[in-house]
Amino acid sequence: MSEFSKEDIERKVTLQKGDEAPNFTLENADGVSVNLKDFIGKNVVLYFYPKDNTPGCTTEACEFSTLFDDFISNDTVIVGISPDSVKSHVGFISKQNLKHILLSDPQKQVSKEYGVWQVRKNYGKEYLGIVRTTFVIDKEGKISKVYKSVKAKDHAAKVLADLVK
Repeated sequence: MSEFSKEDIERKVTLQKGDEAPNFTLENADGVSVNLKDFIGKNVVLYFYPKDNTPGCTTEACEFSTLFDDFISNDTVIVGISPDSVKSHVGFISKQNLKHILLSDPQKQVSKEYGVWQVRKNYGKEYLGIVRTTFVIDKEGKISKVYKSVKAKDHAAKVLADLVK
């Protein structure tokens, strides 16, 4: 008997190129509600990551931040989402001097809707967590690319290269 619900076990990323990106509203590090629809007219790199201040997530966030101006000059907004609290995001942004938006999804509602909250395995132990995934959303709010099971290092540069093609 599994400790996870059938829904949790079966959840996977099913969104594909051409799908309407599910809309959501989450709080940013300033406690302001941000709605995905706020970015219609711009491209959005929406990346889901497991946890603030962990090695892989710090690498990924810092690389996106380093390339921030290149994304902006390509009419693209970068938005990171994790289950961490707003307070955690404030510390992470400050510590790493991050330039892009981080949103807090403590109820994992958005993470579940995008299919990235899944049963994971680490050292033989199963747990629920974020599968590192990035969605590129076009100016009309449709998904133009999905990167599944992302390796953090050099991911931001790959996304940017694909975006400017």
